[in-house]
Amino acid sequence: MRYEVEFMAPARDQLRALPKKTRRLIGRKIDRAQTDLEGDVKKLKGFKNKYRLRAGNYRVLFELEGPLIVIYDVGDRKDIYE
Repeated sequence: MRYEVEFMAPARDQLRALPKKTRRLIGRKIDRAQTDLEGDVKKLKGFKNKYRLRAGNYRVLFELEGPLIVIYDVGDRKDIYE
């Protein structure tokens, strides 16, 4: 299954604030996750439809809403879960 991707406004701003090399890495990881959630994707414990995608030292937090991946948070792994 191929998922569509939607960024919430805060996540888009967080992504734009990152260095270009990091943005490219995250973009490649998101593209890969669009196909059947390939890559380093894990479901977050205690939530129904929330997942995280690992991209180096950065994490992309998203929700699955049917065929849609809604990205709501992008940040460094040490700060993202607070």
